[in-house]
Amino acid sequence: MACTSTATRAVMSNAVVRVPAAASDLAVARFESELAFETDCWDTHEALASDHPGFVLLDVRSPALFARGHVPGAINLPHGKIIASRMAAWPGSTLFVTYCAGPHCNGAARAAAKLARLGRPVKIMAGGMTGWMDEGFEVTREAEYTA
Repeated sequence: MACTSTATRAVMSNAVVRVPAAASDLAVARFESELAFETDCWDTHEALASDHPGFVLLDVRSPALFARGHVPGAINLPHGKIIASRMAAWPGSTLFVTYCAGPHCNGAARAAAKLARLGRPVKIMAGGMTGWMDEGFEVTREAEYTA
């Protein structure tokens, strides 16, 4: 009967290693596919610094939260107000990037789903406002907003 060391038993009971990692080809397909659905705050910031970022950035939070602070250049369009008639203001090929408060909020996903149902190209900015501020990027506040 083979003797199993304490270290080996500890590793085998570790939730991280209990399920083996995917094969490399599956991992490549999975992780590269994520890039079709989301972007990050850094890449969004870099793109917005150019003359032609190639997308419209939608802050899908409430107008009050938008006024307290938002990504410079973002348009406030709460996900509940995303409808075909409103989106007709942009050509059908326009890429939209949605964001909300952060990882604890699903507003960006709700907005992205609505845009996708309308046939619009869309990505989510991973991290939302929380991620944006964690990166130390500038936040625009509405001068007329009072808490």
